[in-house]
Amino acid sequence: MDVEEIKSRLERDYVYIKDRPADKMSQHTQKETKPYPSRVSISTIEEWEKELMQDPKNRLALSALSSHDAKSVLTQRSATIANTQTFNIKIDTEGAPITNQRSSGRCWIFAATNVFRVAIMKRYNLEEFELSQAYLSYWDKLEKANYFLEQMMDTVDEDLEGRLIQRLLEAPVGDGGQWDMVANLVEKYGLVPQSHYPDSFNASNSGAMSSLLTTKLREYALELRQLASRSSKAKGSLGTAKARMMREFHLILTIMLGPPPNPDKEFTWEYNDKDEKFQSLTTTPLKFAGELSSQASVKANSGTNIYDLFSLVNDPRNKYGQLLSVSRLGNVVGMRPVRYVNVDMTTMKTACISMLRSNIPVFFGSDVGKFSDRKSGIMDTDLIDYELGFNTRLGLTKTHRLMTHESAMTHAMVLTAVHVVEDKPVRWRVQNSWGETSGSKGWFVMSDRWMDEFVYQAVVDPRFVGKDVQDVLKQEPKMLPLWDPMGALALGKEL
Repeated sequence: MDVEEIKSRLERDYVYIKDRPADKMSQHTQKETKPYPSRVSISTIEEWEKELMQDPKNRLALSALSSHDAKSVLTQRSATIANTQTFNIKIDTEGAPITNQRSSGRCWIFAATNVFRVAIMKRYNLEEFELSQAYLSYWDKLEKANYFLEQMMDTVDEDLEGRLIQRLLEAPVGDGGQWDMVANLVEKYGLVPQSHYPDSFNASNSGAMSSLLTTKLREYALELRQLASRSSKAKGSLGTAKARMMREFHLILTIMLGPPPNPDKEFTWEYNDKDEKFQSLTTTPLKFAGELSSQASVKANSGTNIYDLFSLVNDPRNKYGQLLSVSRLGNVVGMRPVRYVNVDMTTMKTACISMLRSNIPVFFGSDVGKFSDRKSGIMDTDLIDYELGFNTRLGLTKTHRLMTHESAMTHAMVLTAVHVVEDKPVRWRVQNSWGETSGSKGWFVMSDRWMDEFVYQAVVDPRFVGKDVQDVLKQEPKMLPLWDPMGALALGKEL
């Protein structure tokens, strides 16, 4: 069924109410002209309640669900038994330790660095290793501020109350991001071990910092618009005003996170390898990141150059085999835009399995809060039986959920294994960034059905898709609006 047919069916099922003047709508004395009641009727509610309470099953549901967490009560034991941490295809180096983003929305940076570190661990023969997520987060905040101010200067003639400006103002420097955005940061600023720029309090607990920085950016936005409204000559001074704003923003950011290593200055990394031999490497952040594409690193990483990876998405609202992008979504001005190649789930899962067979972890984006349990680490559409408790089914399809903003990418994680039976995936092993107290010591398991319904993105090596998919990258992208669900991960609103 295509999108137009779905829209047609939805419209056919809608009940339309004629527009009436607001003052007439509020008149309670207006005669009822509809074939159904337009107001809530107390007598009808009493009848419904009487009928509801006559059913023993409903009385049991009331007793259980009114005094306990509904998800816990309705969790199906069969789903917890079926989703075991056993897999027949698994990468040989999954990466350790389990990371913890704590009270921040930096999942995309954690997921990306958890992919990057596998190549580094192989290259330098490491048992455990963690890259500095705070280092990339610092530069991301600074670049996002610059990106936002450029957007404000570009849209000074747009209506302040319009949807575009309001969306830009909503989260100008949020914690979220996308694969292409982290690729920009690594290309411009490089990477450092976590020991050389560990998390500060505000990196791990970013709410207060983000609130302060957002307040300043909104203030700057209004100032730029006021300057631009005075005259065409005043518009020429926007650049000077922006430079002053960036300096002040830098001051606040640096005080809250601490000065980061300079991308071009050398640091010395000392470590013990798997064999407990002391090693030392003197390099710069840019050179350290550049090692990921060196011949030795590519060879150690089964022939994959991390910088060649690109995003597949499954967006059934749009045509498959189409390049998608999100308007005005990004972080570094003049660098890589956010781009997705839209494919069906079979293409996406086949590429993911090929990646895992080649010992390469997979960055992916999903709606983590749906039919999942943080404590057990299980993500399964059969995990919670809402029909059992409420005698109703949740009938939205993946397409419907995107169309109504019921679902979106909310969290990025990493695939490291899959269990395949008769050439079909059954369950997937997921490395999360919520610490060892979530899931099975930090590891989650995802049913294949859940992947179909709630996974939207996977970042893959071009080697593992057909030429027809690779060629989509040459297309001019279809631009989705900034408020589209495909851009939600960049807002950093995680559960």
